[in-house]
Order: sequence, then structure tokens, then C-alpha cells
Amino acid sequence: MAQTTKRAMEASLKRLLLVKPLNKITISDIAEDCGISRMTFYYHFKDIYDLVEWSCQEDAGRALQGNRTADTWQTGFLSILESVRANKPFIMNVYQCVSRERVERYLYEITYDLLIDVVREESVGLHVREDDQEFIAHLFKYAFVGIVLEWIADDMSEEPSALVDKLAQAIEGDFRGALERFAY
Repeated sequence: MAQTTKRAMEASLKRLLLVKPLNKITISDIAEDCGISRMTFYYHFKDIYDLVEWSCQEDAGRALQGNRTADTWQTGFLSILESVRANKPFIMNVYQCVSRERVERYLYEITYDLLIDVVREESVGLHVREDDQEFIAHLFKYAFVGIVLEWIADDMSEEPSALVDKLAQAIEGDFRGALERFAY
């Protein structure tokens, strides 16, 4: 039941974002739109930004499901970009109304979750310390997120598949190569 209520609030927020900016939406607006009390909202979320973050994490989780391996990271990353584009009014509104730092933190978290799994898989058979694996995942995370932030700022004009193809071509073999340079 809790997930159903959260999803109803998410749907209300996304509907409301089609007609007004995030910073003009109130908890009362969301509660009224989905037929719940304000207290019900506060039972699930501490504020609207908490709902936004939860919504982004849910979308990312669905996008990455089963696509966290060296063979499927491109599919996972493409799914993230397609999800972002499918929710363009929501994302653009959040991007423009929420601090850039918050958007970056969200993107860093989901991208790191994808990349650390890839790095760990690629490190099989190599002796690479855990902190070095994390360093490599963070390095690639910053590159990926930088590209995504530019893509969002450019109104998501480039096709997600073209962006992922360029990225894959640019870093082909680099996960394993970086790990080999850190192997002991």
C-alpha cells in the first residue's frame, strides 16, 4: 500500500510539473491532486524535494534493472538517458528549480551504482584493491555525469543512443585497462 501511495504522489507531482514550476508546487497541491491528506504525504516524505529524489531513484532503479555488467552497461546507461528524456518536463523543471548540486548528486549516485558493478566485474582475475576499484568507478562517474549534464543543458537534443555510442567508443577497453594499471 505504501508504494502505491508513493507512486500516486509521484504521478501527481509529475502532472503538476506540466503546469507550474517545482518551486510553486506545494504539498497541499500534491495532496489535493491525488486525494490524500497532508499528513499522509508527511508520513512518506519529509518535503517535496524528498519526493523528487525518491522519484528519480525509482526511475533510475527501473532503468538499470539487470544492466549493471560489463556487457550491459551501455544498455543501462541508455535506459537512464531514455528515462530522463521520457520525463523531460519533470527533469527540466527539477534541473531549473533545484540546485545544480542536488541534480549532480542524484546523477553521481545512480551512475556510480552502475559503474562500480562494471568495474568489479572487470577486475575479476586481477589483484586490485577495493579503494582503487572505487577510484576508477568515481573517475568514470565524473565523465559520464559531465556528459549527461551538458546533454540536459542542451535540452536533450542529441539522441540518447548516439550519446551512448560515442561514450562507448571513447572508453572502449578503458575499464579493464585502468584496472590493469592498478593491479599489484
